Amino acid sequence: MSTLIRFGISMEDELLKQFDRYIIEKNYSNRSEAIRDLIRDNLIRKQWADPNEQVLGSLTIVYDHHQRKLVDKLLDLQHDSSCDIVATMHVHVDHHNCMEMMVLRGTAATVREVADKIIATKGVKHGKLHTTTRGEGLH
Repeated sequence: MSTLIRFGISMEDELLKQFDRYIIEKNYSNRSEAIRDLIRDNLIRKQWADPNEQVLGSLTIVYDHHQRKLVDKLLDLQHDSSCDIVATMHVHVDHHNCMEMMVLRGTAATVREVADKIIATKGVKHGKLHTTTRGEGLH
C-alpha cells in the first residue's frame, strides 16, 4: 500500500467555489478524491500523447446493420487491425440500429488508427474512443 502524503493547495476563492460545485455534481465524497482523479486523468492524457505508449481504449459505435456489407467490413477491420481487440459486445438497439463496444489494446498510435478507421467506415452513424491506460503508476 502506498504512503499517503498530505499537502496544501492555495487558490482563489471563486475557483474553489467552482471546484466545490464540480465535486457535488460528480458525487465526490471530498476534495482529495476529486484532485486525485484530475491528476490521474492528466497523466493518462500525457501517456496517450506518446504514440509508442502501451494503452487501452474502449470504442463505441452505432450503425445501421441493414447497410449493405457493413457488418462484414467492420468484422474485417477488427480481424485485420494492427492492435489487439480483446473484447467486443454487441447490442441490438432497435430494428435497424446496433451498438458495438470494443476494448482495444496496443500503442496509442495503433489504437487511434484502428478506432479512426472503424468510426470513418461508411454506415457508422457515430463513434467515440474513450482513452485509458493499464493503470500503472496511477494509484
